[in-house]
Amino acid sequence: MEFFLLVIALLFATILIVGIGERIKLPYPILMLIFATLAGFLPFMPEMHIDPELILPIFLPPLLFATAQRSSWSVFRFRWKALIRLAVILIVVTAGLVAAAAWAFAPIASIPLALALGAVVAPPDPVAVDAIATKVKMPRRLTSLLETEGLFNDAMAIVIFQLAVQATENQSEVGLEIIPQFLLGAAGAVVLGLAMGWLIGALNRFVPNLAARCAATLVAPYAVYMLAEEVHVSGVIAVVVTALEMVRRDRPQDSQERLTRHAFWEVLEMLATGLAFGLMGIEMNSVIQEEGSNLLGFIPGIIAICVVVIGVRAVWMFATYYLPNRKNPKISAAKDTLVLTWCGMRGLATLALALALPKVTADGAPIEGRNFVVVAACSLLLMTLVIPGLTLPALMRVLKLRGNEQDTKRARRALARRAEAVAIATLKKNVELQDLPENYQQAVRRRMNSLHTILATDPDPHDAITDEKYTQIRAVIAKADAIQGIALQAARAELLKARREPNVDPHLVDEIMGRLDRRTATLDR
Repeated sequence: MEFFLLVIALLFATILIVGIGERIKLPYPILMLIFATLAGFLPFMPEMHIDPELILPIFLPPLLFATAQRSSWSVFRFRWKALIRLAVILIVVTAGLVAAAAWAFAPIASIPLALALGAVVAPPDPVAVDAIATKVKMPRRLTSLLETEGLFNDAMAIVIFQLAVQATENQSEVGLEIIPQFLLGAAGAVVLGLAMGWLIGALNRFVPNLAARCAATLVAPYAVYMLAEEVHVSGVIAVVVTALEMVRRDRPQDSQERLTRHAFWEVLEMLATGLAFGLMGIEMNSVIQEEGSNLLGFIPGIIAICVVVIGVRAVWMFATYYLPNRKNPKISAAKDTLVLTWCGMRGLATLALALALPKVTADGAPIEGRNFVVVAACSLLLMTLVIPGLTLPALMRVLKLRGNEQDTKRARRALARRAEAVAIATLKKNVELQDLPENYQQAVRRRMNSLHTILATDPDPHDAITDEKYTQIRAVIAKADAIQGIALQAARAELLKARREPNVDPHLVDEIMGRLDRRTATLDR
């Protein structure tokens, strides 16, 4: 019971600290970490022990699902090179070099545990980056690259972590045999994820209740993760594939579901992040009280790990971004490289993996060095979240980095006009339009002809379907709305089709789709 009370308290604290963080311009996860750590010293706080085995099953499925559903299969086809460079190779290189630094400078007794630490601190957090990048109006070419990086880096780090932990618990070594194991597990996970995506799609067509369909997006990642673990394939990859497949199966008529689902996951991510950082603060408090003055001996290892993590990212961005783009006149390669390096923020994945590290081996012996892993993870979180979070706006002003806003606007207008053209064509084919009074026919045509303006720019709050002049004849309005709804559904179908094309930015499609869904929602009053 005490644990559940603690969870509720942490959730309430998250809500309060989110507001405080907005006011003082600090990331709320770090405030939550500090708050929970300090709260552990209060005399009335009960002593809590968090079971590491529960952390990954609780936090990983929604974390991976929320990240993957922002992307699409087309990203794999169009940006596969960047995906391999950033989400696979960079993660492996970072984990390996951090393991080497930890083995040399930190009180870690085994190579597998050092590799587990490397996996813990390797993946940047796309949610943290996106939250800060949005506020500073970062060029779209950079945010797109960071989103691509965030699509699969958590999954890669978690696979390395799980293999390293297994070797740590069994007191064995990590050998080359992990490669065929990984490939076989990945293949099985892809099949399982595709099957779960199909199953949820069929379920959504069968269940008419909106709340139930939204709940399926929460149940699905947990279900596929647990099932994958039972059949010994990668639960991480299964969740990512399930999310991508469910997004691919989105239907044009699901506008209300998309709006509800977006709001639902936004709240869920906030609470899950706050709870995870709160639990990490409690774990950190336990480590502080257990280690005492021995924490001073952790400092050289922590410094070495922070230097390696930041240095590897800087060198990697220089080699893979600056050198190929240094002669490109359309961008400032040096400035872009600096910003991409600065945005290597760690977040929820690092936290969840650190908490999930077991305390004892398979034969019950304590794992020497676990406390160092927890402290190192917290230190890197502070280093990469607070400093970039506070300085990135100033850095953007100093660099005077400007994105090619005209290209973004042109892409947005092209998507909006594409949706408008299909809506107008569908409207012209609808014979029921002629049954409406002439003034209503003109109103419907006018709205469809101005659809691109509504979708490509911020909508006018006064341009609402529920205007008073329509309330006098409800039956006629309902028919006009139904006709518009058919046209708008065709527009949504075209946008969903565009989202699956390799040269289309899914972020822009989601932005246009959100506006179109909100426009459609006013018809369903």
